[in-house]
Amino acid sequence: CFPDQPADTSSPPGVQCPGSEPLVCLFCSESVPPPRKDVLLRHLLMEHKLVIADVKLIADVPKYLLYWKGRFLEQPLTDFCSVIKTNSTGPVEKQEDYFLLCDVLPEDRVLREKLQQKRLEEVLEQQQKERDDSSFHRLCMFCSEEFTGNRSSLLNHMAREHSFSIGLPDNIVYCSEFLDTLQDKLDSLQCLYCEKTFRDKTTLKDHMRKKAHRRINAKNHEYDRFYVINYLELGKTWEEVQSEDDRDLDAKVSINDWSDWQAHPVSAVCLFCDHQSETLEQIYAHMKEAHGFDLHLLKTELNLKFYQQVKLVNFIRRQIHQSRCYGCTRMFDCRADALRHIAAEGHVMKLPEMSAWDQPQYYFPTYENDALLCTLSDSEEGDGDEEHRGEEIPVIAEDISNLRALKQSSVLK
Repeated sequence: CFPDQPADTSSPPGVQCPGSEPLVCLFCSESVPPPRKDVLLRHLLMEHKLVIADVKLIADVPKYLLYWKGRFLEQPLTDFCSVIKTNSTGPVEKQEDYFLLCDVLPEDRVLREKLQQKRLEEVLEQQQKERDDSSFHRLCMFCSEEFTGNRSSLLNHMAREHSFSIGLPDNIVYCSEFLDTLQDKLDSLQCLYCEKTFRDKTTLKDHMRKKAHRRINAKNHEYDRFYVINYLELGKTWEEVQSEDDRDLDAKVSINDWSDWQAHPVSAVCLFCDHQSETLEQIYAHMKEAHGFDLHLLKTELNLKFYQQVKLVNFIRRQIHQSRCYGCTRMFDCRADALRHIAAEGHVMKLPEMSAWDQPQYYFPTYENDALLCTLSDSEEGDGDEEHRGEEIPVIAEDISNLRALKQSSVLK
């Protein structure tokens, strides 16, 4: 598998788990650690008469508080908050003004959405790091079998051998911490599903087996942060996301609105080295200048159609991956030796007979994310070819009358 982007020598910033920064008061020097969030909210209410709506839906509470702390230093509190007067019908001396900060304010709504987007990007980056990690090492919670390499080997083992599944590996993030949490519960003799505590390990084991409790409690929100689905949309849990009907989306969002689409550029990798380019012209120019390989020329000389180009690229990839010269089929001990031979012997543009590579097996890419295949095009063919391009493909009308005759003569029979 190719890397998605060129390797970066600088170490990327570590993705912090939610709640690693202190929570600061918006008006004074008071601060508390994240687990004591309720203490700070009570302080804001009792000392400063401020209520923050839907705190549980804020993706990054520390950054949210820091932002508003700065804004309240610039402008009066009443410019942002709704004012709620208590005892409005009572004596004036018993009336108090409380302030509500919520996403009805457009600025607050935008801030919450940006924090949500930032958190989602961090979580997806962390997830990709865990998917690519080959240094994973852990014992199975149920049989103490040792697993090294990738986390999926352990998760698949527990699902297959012990009927204990916490979900697909690709849906999970902060996997090591998730497994630590589950292991702590088992070490405390606590059932993972009903969360009752038992007197010994044998009793717990029998209970989970007989009651079919070899699963986690989906209603326990402690586990929510370990599933990517809970980071997808602002203020929505996995249950709400799953229960949505895609047919209702048209009423909410225009299908032509792609303004919030963000994607990393896809890089195509050279056939002969690790060079990557983000555009068609750059990768073709590199292969021609650095290696003397001109795919455009081959396409013209051999009159290659689109899928023939695909098979040719996959064929060359396969031969080089197997340390073989595609021009003379000579095998080498390593890929580097094969590439040196191809360059020294001038076999870069030397192809075997078309029958050697124009085969169905080369429809399938050698590397799973070979973006070079996406750059191939048959747009340079003449307009006259468009008229005949569909002649090779049989088209069967849906209302054909003699269906029995068709079935008898079909190659699928």
